[in-house]
Amino acid sequence: MQLTKDQIASANGNLNDHEADFNYLANKLSRSGTDVESLVKSLADFQVAVPSWALGAGGTRFGRFSFHGEPGNLEQKMDDVGILHALTQTAGAVSLHIPWDTPQDYAAVKQIANRNGIVFDAINSNTFQDQPGSKYSYKHGSLANTDEAIRAQAVQHNQEVVRIGEKLGSKSLTIWLADGTSFPGQRSFQKALAQTEKSCQEIYTALPEDWSLLIEYKPYEPNFYSTVIMDWGTSFMLANACGDRAYTLVDLGHHLPNTNIEQIVATLMAKGKLGGFHFNDSKYGDDDLTVGSIKPYALFLIFNELVYGMRHNPENPNLAWMIDASHNIKDPLEDLIQSLEAIQEAYAKALLIDQIALSEAQLNHDVVKCQEILQEAYRTDVRPLLQRARLSRGGALSPLAAYRSLKVRENLIRERGMHTVATGL
Repeated sequence: MQLTKDQIASANGNLNDHEADFNYLANKLSRSGTDVESLVKSLADFQVAVPSWALGAGGTRFGRFSFHGEPGNLEQKMDDVGILHALTQTAGAVSLHIPWDTPQDYAAVKQIANRNGIVFDAINSNTFQDQPGSKYSYKHGSLANTDEAIRAQAVQHNQEVVRIGEKLGSKSLTIWLADGTSFPGQRSFQKALAQTEKSCQEIYTALPEDWSLLIEYKPYEPNFYSTVIMDWGTSFMLANACGDRAYTLVDLGHHLPNTNIEQIVATLMAKGKLGGFHFNDSKYGDDDLTVGSIKPYALFLIFNELVYGMRHNPENPNLAWMIDASHNIKDPLEDLIQSLEAIQEAYAKALLIDQIALSEAQLNHDVVKCQEILQEAYRTDVRPLLQRARLSRGGALSPLAAYRSLKVRENLIRERGMHTVATGL
């Protein structure tokens, strides 16, 4: 299924209310010195990758409830990303997971991507599952395994993933390791870290010169006593050990409760080592909930540091933005639309922060003023700005409302049936 401009325009209907709302907000912001036109352009330019594994129903270790009309192959997943991008105009990239979504027909996949204005962002390897045809098991680890042959198999898999990414136009490889232990004494911490570092260096050395390595971290799960790459410091250390084109990747759900993620972001960007960012939300752990559904103010504070870093840390690379969520009970496409809008909303509010006034208040130790400046931006209803950004690129005034009025899910069910199952967890 592919949405046309006429369908979206029809769903948008009369824009008089939007014009009134936008003009009111634009006039108010202009009086305070905000360049509204530039702000809208920044929002329109901001693109977030959709992960190929998030387009079907997700699951937990207790089971999985399938969703009707799921994409049954990579080509259908690309079509779904095209639907999201047509509606939101902010989902202009896809992040593939190998081997879940290894292309069978590269030309066809690239053609669908081009037709929908989608590029291939960071590509993801998988050594946390045993794969069909693999000689060795990753039950006791991959890049950190005590067995040299298993480590070599994991390194070779990552190198193969890079070759796949090259054919598609990707420019970075994301590594997330499940390697760790569930019981005291199970492994030597130092040996596991040393083996991981050596394996990462082998992968990094084989990268094309214009590629980057993104190293993700997570404190626990699926192991519950230790994880080899358990925090940003370990990832940062490994990235430094690899080279200038290796970076840390921050996933919002990969932290212990109440971790100050915005400070981690600021620190990494100051050192030029933040390479990627995965969006989701959580109440307890790596819950992979809809972005902004639990902690929208925390997301805003994180974006404050991201915006500051993008303006003041030119040595830090352009970030690989991606949603990393699991859709257990919602329509996956509706969930992704909600996440995309929450991300843009937090970004827009962060762009509204008066950084000059904030810096002055910080220098004067005016703590109350600092808080007021942040909350003034946060309390602004920026939805008319998001709507204008989408409309400027031919998107939907209200993506979720358009998705429903155009009966997208019903059409997908009619095309694909009730029982297709998407690849992934």
